[in-house]
Amino acid sequence: MSTATPAQAQQPNPADLVLQVGAGYIASISLNVAVELGIPDLLAGGPRPIRDLAAQARVNEDALFRVLRLLASLGVFTESAPRTFANTPASETLRAGVPGSVRDLIRFWCDPFHFRIYAELMHSVRTGQPCADKVLGMPVFDYFGNDPRESEIFNRAMTSFSAIEVPAALEVYDFSGIGTLVDIAGGHGHMLCAILRTYPRMRGILTDLSHVLEGAAESIRRHGVESRVTVTACDFFKSAPPGGDAYIMKHIIHDWDDDKAGLILRNIHAALGAQQGKVILLEMLLTPGNDPHPAKFLDIEMLALPRGRERTAEEFAALFARAGFRLTRIVPTRSPISVIEADKV
Repeated sequence: MSTATPAQAQQPNPADLVLQVGAGYIASISLNVAVELGIPDLLAGGPRPIRDLAAQARVNEDALFRVLRLLASLGVFTESAPRTFANTPASETLRAGVPGSVRDLIRFWCDPFHFRIYAELMHSVRTGQPCADKVLGMPVFDYFGNDPRESEIFNRAMTSFSAIEVPAALEVYDFSGIGTLVDIAGGHGHMLCAILRTYPRMRGILTDLSHVLEGAAESIRRHGVESRVTVTACDFFKSAPPGGDAYIMKHIIHDWDDDKAGLILRNIHAALGAQQGKVILLEMLLTPGNDPHPAKFLDIEMLALPRGRERTAEEFAALFARAGFRLTRIVPTRSPISVIEADKV
């Protein structure tokens, strides 16, 4: 008779756990293959045999079967009958255009571009420098400016992030009282437009690099707020546009080390001039201890790619203080991000 407690019985075998983690990259690239082939969308109408899926995707039937079999074992898709697959709630989130879709995030996080970079992670661990610089021959954001395809994948992924996180922020944070909101490095403007639609008296300024802003006009028109948005190219390491009552950034400060993050915040402080104002960040907070949290994964992404880091509440407070702001509150949301607010002092 087994003497194991229920908690012990649920624990994986230690070697199995390590092997699962070690083989994680196989699941990641398999997921990317399924998304790039549009398999979740091909299954939108119900179960389909593998021969039909392979024919429509124009790939090898046996190879596709083996990839989907692996993903089905992880809960992404299900083999509903022999060699016939259907969507699960997990794979439904990989369809294009459905609410809560993470398709574009997976296209970015699990693409071969990332595999090339992470193959050199030891370089980052040895030096503390981004291994992306070594692989690409330049900083990752400079690379995006020279690679239209990868830039589009990245920008779509960030828009996908916004679609998940911004509604969660709007549920818990009150933006009323802000006359003009400046979105620093706001990409295609999804976050700013969503806030303006919720607060019809607010005006907005969308800033980013010129090549990023090329895709913003369509998004702004689609949201119907073009009369209230000014679009201006900006290098936030040099300056921030004046005229805002509040400056918002989503997953921007985490891209940079303390020196560069502080420079961005000081430029915002200078843009506010003599007037009072605030900075609003949508960022993940690192949690102490062994509990899992997406921020701990994202922190390695920041180490490997842009030279940034995720931060604790105490680290955010110190960063703000050095730039002339005071951390006033942190508002958790139902998503992994929190709304982090600081006032100019």
